[in-house]
Amino acid sequence: MSDIIQLLPDNVANQIAAGEVVQRPASAIKELIENAIDAGATKIKLIVKDAGKTLIQVIDDGVGMSMTDARLCFERHATSKIKKAEDLFAIRTMGFRGEAMASIAAISHVELKTKRAESELGTLVEIEGSKIIDQRPEALPTGTNISVKNLFYNIPARRNFLKSNSVEMRHIIEEFQRITLAHPEIFFSLHSDGNELYHLPAETLKQRIVHIFGNTYNQRLVPVEEDTTIIKIDGFVGKPAYAKKTRGEQFFFVNKRFIRDPYLHHAVMNAYEEIIASETFPLYVLFIEIDPSKIDINVHPTKTEIKYEDEKAIYAIIRSAVKRSLGRYNITPSLDFNQETGFSHLITQKPLDEIQIPTISFNPDFNPFESDLNKPARESARTDNYAAGFEKKAAIPQNWDSLYQIAQQQESFQLPLIEEEEEDAPYQVIVPKRTDSQQTEKQFFQLHNRFIVSQIHSGFILIDQQAAHERILFEQFYAQLTEQQGASQQSLFPQTLDLNPSDNEIMQEILPEICTLGFQIREFGKNSYVIDGIPADLNTGLDEIRIIEQLIEDFKNYKSEIKLTKRENLAKSLAKSAAIKPGVLLDNNAMAELIDKLFACQSPNISIYGKPVIITFTLNELLAKFGKN
Repeated sequence: MSDIIQLLPDNVANQIAAGEVVQRPASAIKELIENAIDAGATKIKLIVKDAGKTLIQVIDDGVGMSMTDARLCFERHATSKIKKAEDLFAIRTMGFRGEAMASIAAISHVELKTKRAESELGTLVEIEGSKIIDQRPEALPTGTNISVKNLFYNIPARRNFLKSNSVEMRHIIEEFQRITLAHPEIFFSLHSDGNELYHLPAETLKQRIVHIFGNTYNQRLVPVEEDTTIIKIDGFVGKPAYAKKTRGEQFFFVNKRFIRDPYLHHAVMNAYEEIIASETFPLYVLFIEIDPSKIDINVHPTKTEIKYEDEKAIYAIIRSAVKRSLGRYNITPSLDFNQETGFSHLITQKPLDEIQIPTISFNPDFNPFESDLNKPARESARTDNYAAGFEKKAAIPQNWDSLYQIAQQQESFQLPLIEEEEEDAPYQVIVPKRTDSQQTEKQFFQLHNRFIVSQIHSGFILIDQQAAHERILFEQFYAQLTEQQGASQQSLFPQTLDLNPSDNEIMQEILPEICTLGFQIREFGKNSYVIDGIPADLNTGLDEIRIIEQLIEDFKNYKSEIKLTKRENLAKSLAKSAAIKPGVLLDNNAMAELIDKLFACQSPNISIYGKPVIITFTLNELLAKFGKN
C-alpha cells in the first residue's frame, strides 16, 4: 500500500489558514490596521467599498518596508514581531503570528505600496491568490498603502456566506471603534463609498469616546484608576442612570489589545449590583496593563481570548476599582454620619437673648356645636372678640354655610341604600342599589394599578395590563408592517435625532420599516434625522427620540433571537416602548376596551416574551383556600 500522507500546497494551506484569520471583511481590516500600528504610524486612513467586499484600503505613515520585506511579508509565518519561542511571553505588539498577510493574499487581489524614510524609491507588489503578479520600484511617500480587492473571489462559497452590506459595515465599524479606542493618540479616519464616517484626531481617551459615541456621552463617564502590584487599571465607566438593555458598549483592553472575557465582565457587573435595573448593561472602557509574562495571548487566531496567571486577583481588583470610582464620584448612595443631615443648615442662628418664646391664645369656652341663639350675651361677646383676633390674619368666608348645602347635593347623587336586617344578625348589612344601566355594565377592578380583575362564570381572571397591551400593540404593528399600511400623525414640534455612525448604519437598514409603522422621518445632514410624525396609535406623550433609540438598540441584537424576523423584532420593540407601564391608573371603560382588544388578538394568552398574560382562578380553588369543599 502506498503512502497516503502528503504535504498540502502553499495555496491550499493559505486558504485553510484564511478561514480562521479572515472570517469577514472586518477581520482583514483588523489585521491590516494592527500592522500599521505596529509600524509606528501616527495617521491611519481606512477606505472601504461595498462594505469591504470590493475594496479595503489602509494608508499609514509608518516606517514602511524594504523591497525584500515587501515580498517576504506575504509568506506564511513571516513576521518581524518575534524571533524565538520565549518572545511569545513578552509580546507588546498587536500581531506576531505572521499569518495575516499570507491569508489575505490567498483569497483576494492585493496591491502593496511601501517605502522607508531612508530609501529613495518605494516598492509596489501585486498578488492574486498567493501568486506574485508584479514587483517593481516606484516613487512613493513614506509609509505603507495596501489595497485588498475582491475578497474571497476564489472561494465563492465563503463569499456567499457574507451578510448584506449594512450588516458587514456594522461589523467593520465595531472593529474600527475597538482599535481607535485602544489608540487615542493616533489619528484615524474611515471612508465608506466616498463618505467620511469618522474623523478622529489624536486626543485623550475621554475625547475619543465622545467623538465615537456622541456628545451626550460627555456627561455619562466616570473615571476609573487603580495601580497595584498585579495590574494597573484606567479608563471610564458609565453612570448607572444611562445603563442600556442591550450590550455593545463594553470594552476590555489588555495591554491595548481588545479582548472578550465574560469573567471580567461579571466583575464589572458585580460592582453595579443593586444600582442599575436588572437586565441592563452599563458602558465601560477599561484598560488593563499587566506583565506580558503573566498572560498567554496565543490562544486563538483572533487574539481576543487571554489566559491569566491569577484570574481571581484580577477579578477582585477590577470589581473594587469600579465600585470605588462609582462611590467616589457620588454615583452610589452613601452613609456619612459626619455629614450635615436634615434642615439644620437652613436655620439661622441667633443669640439667646434675641430668641422669643412663642405664645398661643385660645378660647376655652368655644363650642362649635352650640347655636348663636342659645349663647349668653357675654359668651357671644367673648366669641366675637376671639373671632376678631383671626380677622387680622385671614378673613373668614361669609358664605361658609353654603358648603353644607353643596355636600347635601352631592349626597343626593349617591346610590340609594337598601337596609337588609336579619333577626339573628349581629350587625346590619348595607347593600348599594344599582340602576338599570349599571346592572348591564360589567365592572372590572384594578389591583395595585398593575393587574385587572374580571369576574367570569367559573371564578375570575387576572390580567397583566402591561403584557396585555404589549400583545395588542405587537399584533397591530406587525399587521401594519405586513400590509404596508401605518397611519401617522403630524408632530407639532419636529424633533432632531443625532446618531453615531454605527447606529446610523442600523437606522439606514430599518428606516423603510420604521416609516411603514407610521413614523415620518427624513434625513437631515450627516447622521442626523428629523422626526416629523409618529404612528397615530402611539400616545402623544411618549418621547419619540427615545422610542427610535430603543428600536435601534433592540435591533442590534435581534439576530440572537433566531426565530424573530426583522418585522417581528421591530413590532416587538415598538410595542414594548409604547405599552402602558405598571402603576398607570385605568378607569372601567379603559379596562373594558383593553380586555376587548386583548381577546380579539390571535394569541391573547401569551405575551410577546412567551409568558402568560391571563391567569384563571376557579371558585373551587378559592373554596379550597378557605377550607371548604
